Amino acid sequence: MSASRAAVSATRIASNPAKQFSRSWGRPLSAARPHRSAAAPVCHHSSRQLHTQTPRRSEAPVATDASNPAMSFPCLDALESKTATLEARSLASGPEPSYTSGATEVYHCKDPLLLDWGGVLPEFNIAYESWGELNADKSNAILLHTGLSASSHAHSTEKNPKAGWWEKFIGPGGCLDTNKYHIICTNVIGGCYGSTGPSSIDPADGKNYATRFPILTLNDMVRAQFRLLDGLGINQLYASVGASMGGMQSLAAGVHFPSRVGRVVSISGCARSHPYSIAMRHTQRQVLMMDPNWARGYYYDRVPPHAGMKLAREIATVTYRSGPEWEQRFGRRRADPTKQPALCPDFLIETYLDHAGEKFCLEYDANSLLYVSKAMDLFDLGAEHQHATALRRAERSDSLEAAGGDFSSSTCSLDLPETPYVEQPGQTPVDLNGPIATSTAPPADLVK
Repeated sequence: MSASRAAVSATRIASNPAKQFSRSWGRPLSAARPHRSAAAPVCHHSSRQLHTQTPRRSEAPVATDASNPAMSFPCLDALESKTATLEARSLASGPEPSYTSGATEVYHCKDPLLLDWGGVLPEFNIAYESWGELNADKSNAILLHTGLSASSHAHSTEKNPKAGWWEKFIGPGGCLDTNKYHIICTNVIGGCYGSTGPSSIDPADGKNYATRFPILTLNDMVRAQFRLLDGLGINQLYASVGASMGGMQSLAAGVHFPSRVGRVVSISGCARSHPYSIAMRHTQRQVLMMDPNWARGYYYDRVPPHAGMKLAREIATVTYRSGPEWEQRFGRRRADPTKQPALCPDFLIETYLDHAGEKFCLEYDANSLLYVSKAMDLFDLGAEHQHATALRRAERSDSLEAAGGDFSSSTCSLDLPETPYVEQPGQTPVDLNGPIATSTAPPADLVK
């Protein structure tokens, strides 16, 4: 492009940026703002603007006398093709996709569930699956907790013969022996596999909860599970078992229901989330919320934010493995060393991450990922945190009782700092020249 043409183009963009960015969509920039339901709460924030990007469709490169040919982007072509397919489906058959096969038992609790941060579910469903026979005195039940995005389908059943995520561990003579125990695995509240979550219908107005769903914690999930046990007449668990987020729930069950849990098995769990884990999950949520199709959570009648979900899963997949494993499995090998390097997936490790994200992006609800991952970040079994939570729950319970059971919540508010956080000198006194103090003992407030 000549210097004069470039100057003219720059002038046009500066004079009418809205027209420039909305040209390929055929509508003004203001019309592309995310949809907000009339019933959705209004979140007030400071002058920093969030989520105001307007998507722009790709355009074929214009033929010029350039020094080099234009690069192709098959990964973006595939993304745009998927979006077009989902748009056609949403117009033809309604919301897409469906996350549950329906091959579960469902317990409906009509009593309200007060959540740790003040929200309330007036009523809720718990979807679950079970294996093995419950004995006469109901003393052989094992509650199996799921990971973040796993469903209750830990093992195949007659209703759903597909192999489960713990297929080899559950069964006659297995680690969870169905000849001895009755294993129950639930779908957590906040998820999308049949238990009440953001994609569920709010009984107050008949619409999807979306981001009107209240913030919840892993403790809330466990309380909902014990409502199910109450409904099944199970007063005492033989054991509470789980891995990853399930291990965290297993610990919470032992802490909050000590007289009802005989044993606790926590695999790769923790008593509180580490700052590194919080940072990685925060990054996943930010990537997801920046997808224009997320529309602040109100996407159930339109195209789901599959691009944001794909990228969030790729970030998560990196944290599920270690550097030595990446080196052993993939090294620096490229998918096709004979081809010119590209910006789309090129190295084998890139193609692996791309496949992991692509496989996941429509298998789980985006809002559920946001809520459940946030619940993991909020998890803390420390004495100070538990005490503060108990006080907050008591205060909220009293206010609800005084209001005669009015479960409507006030509008949410979000105050963002005008400037980023900067650590000040002396804020964290550390002797940089001295040895780093380490301890294998748990933090004092986690020990009772």
